[in-house]
Amino acid sequence: MHSKITKSLLSILCLMAFSNLKAQSLVKEGAKLTLISDQFAFTEGPAADKKGNVYFTDQPNDKIWKYSTNGDLSLYMDGTGRANGLFFDKAGNLIACADNDNELWKIDKNKNVEVLTKNWDGKRLNAPNDLWIDAKGGIYFSDPFYKRDYWKHTESEQEEQRVYYRNPAGKVSIAADGFVRPNGLIGDKMLSKMYITDIGDKKTYVYDMAADGSLNNKKLFCEQGSDGMTLDQKSNVYLVGKGVTIYSPEGKVIEKIDVPEGWTANITFGGKKNKTLFITASKSLYTIEMNVKGAK
Repeated sequence: MHSKITKSLLSILCLMAFSNLKAQSLVKEGAKLTLISDQFAFTEGPAADKKGNVYFTDQPNDKIWKYSTNGDLSLYMDGTGRANGLFFDKAGNLIACADNDNELWKIDKNKNVEVLTKNWDGKRLNAPNDLWIDAKGGIYFSDPFYKRDYWKHTESEQEEQRVYYRNPAGKVSIAADGFVRPNGLIGDKMLSKMYITDIGDKKTYVYDMAADGSLNNKKLFCEQGSDGMTLDQKSNVYLVGKGVTIYSPEGKVIEKIDVPEGWTANITFGGKKNKTLFITASKSLYTIEMNVKGAK
């Protein structure tokens, strides 16, 4: 009898603990959105290096900025090809969607630039916008067409706005198509899933990632488009636009973070513990402390 009571009590306590865990906010208790700076024209593309320093673009001003784990904000690079989305590869190179000439760049630690990709099927890319790098070094990148006033051309040379995959050997192939305007994307290495947002159709899709980089089994994840996006270690998906909306892996809204700007463009985890959420929104950079780490 005593044994049965003890087991029942343990079961109840475990259920209570699980319930409390589920109910716990992803935002750290007492944490508030912190404005780091609002001196920019339009912030985009935040990416964290191995130490947790975060780099982001001021796209109209053609600059990349760095916010260190010590809280220092500094100009990292001027003349960036009007970089938009950023991501670090394993070697510490900064891979950038260089919007000025519709290219994908590799920027090494000495700020030397190598053009990785600029054409598809012999035609100019629309303009690489966002990217993610898989465990093998393959690069997924979105290629929407946003007409820029600094371009000499006015029309797209591509038949569609797609997502491409550049494999580690440098070969580029179509990873996904059939979008109105693809934009943000992020891969989940743990679940072998790829999330792509079609901002032009206000939808986000999820795919299975195959070993060869191909994407299969396209499914609707949620009825919300996004600019950039990120994941946490629990595979929750963070979408942006009007603030931040956080979805469970099943596609259910579990939390929202309000941002006092007209548009929230992108988002990533960084900082010393990888538990600081960095938010690029209009002319500003914000941070907020979280209870969860970013996905690796």
